[in-house]
Amino acid sequence: MTGNPYRLPDESGTGRLIDRKKPLTFTFDGKKMTGFAGDTLASAVMANGRRVMGRSFKYHRPRGLITLGSEEPNALVGVGSGSRHEPNLRATQVELYDGLVAVSQNRWPSLDFDVGIINNALSRLFPSGFYYKTFMWPKAFWHKVYEPIIRHAAGLGVAPEGVDPDIYEQMHVHCDVLIVGGGVAGLAAARAASVNGKRVMICDEAPRLGGVADVSDELIDGQSQLDWLTGQTAALAKADNVHVMTRSTVIGHYHHNYLMVLERLADHDPQLAQSGMPRHRLWKVRTGKVILASGASERTLTFANNDRPGVMLSSAARMLVERYGVAPGLMGVIFANNDDAYHTALRLKKAGVGVAKIVDVRENPRSDIISAASDAGIETLFGHAVAGVETRSGGKQIERVKIAPYVPGRGRVVDETTVAADFVAVAGGWNPVAHLWCH
Repeated sequence: MTGNPYRLPDESGTGRLIDRKKPLTFTFDGKKMTGFAGDTLASAVMANGRRVMGRSFKYHRPRGLITLGSEEPNALVGVGSGSRHEPNLRATQVELYDGLVAVSQNRWPSLDFDVGIINNALSRLFPSGFYYKTFMWPKAFWHKVYEPIIRHAAGLGVAPEGVDPDIYEQMHVHCDVLIVGGGVAGLAAARAASVNGKRVMICDEAPRLGGVADVSDELIDGQSQLDWLTGQTAALAKADNVHVMTRSTVIGHYHHNYLMVLERLADHDPQLAQSGMPRHRLWKVRTGKVILASGASERTLTFANNDRPGVMLSSAARMLVERYGVAPGLMGVIFANNDDAYHTALRLKKAGVGVAKIVDVRENPRSDIISAASDAGIETLFGHAVAGVETRSGGKQIERVKIAPYVPGRGRVVDETTVAADFVAVAGGWNPVAHLWCH
């Protein structure tokens, strides 16, 4: 580790996306922190040793990072101040810039000491739907007592003050093929359509194309995925009939292949907006064909207290290390039901992050990657599951992980053991991101 508690040293060979020669300063809840160009707000806050980034809505339980993408449910923050303050942004998508001001949400008076945690202690009195019957009487209390309290508790972020000083614009465009997602599948589809003379738009919400190619080990046409990615993006950049859009989210797919795309032009650098560049651009697109190449989201696994800070997806732990040079913790347990978790375990161990055990619910799986983990000296427990975690500091820090034999259909835990760890990386498989198809 380095001076920052979880920032891995340069010699670890991690942090592909950050520039360690360009330090940046920012504040989170008024505390000055440092990061690097290329960091997200989430990775920079983690590098500075803060694990808690939010509170649950109802019971105000401490919450930390689970994912590193747009599906992140916990690390919701407000960014900016005054009329340029924007609430409810995912810290995993906020690109770090010098002077960024961020605040946590849904807590009072502070993130570490939130009086709302009393709701957790009284949770038995607050079952789902209790409020629909509890606040019916006496009738006179509604306007002066119940409603003000409920309205104060509702919502997460705080709305900005004053008139929005930024400008926005919209564009109308036609194309032959619109591709949603700039990962390996989206790039391959764009390349195939472009060489056949089609007018192509390819949109991805990330600042760069490639999806998870940078944390994948498989080869494409005999090349590493990163090398293949470099060639494909260069070819698309030279094609006159291809329009590549990063930081762009397709937000709706309507009748007759009419789509809307939100392009974020200046969120990553407020000086661009101050110089007169539109902050956002709304594209209204009519296209002949739509190709969904929006990838997949990793699933979590269930166990007691699996919402505690330090419990995250296996892919998120791997990306923290590979992309940003940030360790998810000092010693972890990998909980899995598939082989992808073993890639994470090997990446963490190579970077110098401790891996206490891999806990795999499968009885006797066999594969090359499992053998590689064994050869690397990583202990694996087959036919076992994580039963829960033990915490300290009011649930803000994991201390030990409970492990028990896994027997399908058995509803209680027996023969439980514990292992010292401060994070759990969970790999429960993958679900396709089909939101637009369902729209």
